[in-house]
Amino acid sequence: MPADNVRFARMLRTNATRPERNLWHALSRYRPRFTRQLPIGPYVADFACRRARVIVEIDGSQHADSNYDAVRTAALEAQGWRVFRYWNNDVLENIEGVVEAILASASLRLPEGERFEAAPSRVGRERKNREEGPPPAPPARAGGESF
Repeated sequence: MPADNVRFARMLRTNATRPERNLWHALSRYRPRFTRQLPIGPYVADFACRRARVIVEIDGSQHADSNYDAVRTAALEAQGWRVFRYWNNDVLENIEGVVEAILASASLRLPEGERFEAAPSRVGRERKNREEGPPPAPPARAGGESF
């Protein structure tokens, strides 16, 4: 994988569009995992689930009649990937429907017996109550000396 592709993917992750951020927030909680801005050969996929060999592309109007996208999709599908495309406005206006469609389509490509499951939220975990008292004292130095 060319180093330029990796740098480009990192830049795309850092500068994600609002639809990409919204979709990542929704997809990132599912297992098997989705990856964002995954370099695959000369291309960078918006989102990919390696286990299901599925790529999800979020497109704006500039992609409406793109010959490049058709060539890119054909090349990726020749490598065993399945490419699904959604419009930015679909993600912004119907995120639940888009996620449901992605998971339903991707589920068909998972190995038999596997399915997508939402991972438990980290927000709801119980945390130690920090108001239980002062922190424990550090251990005494060897020899009983104090400084």
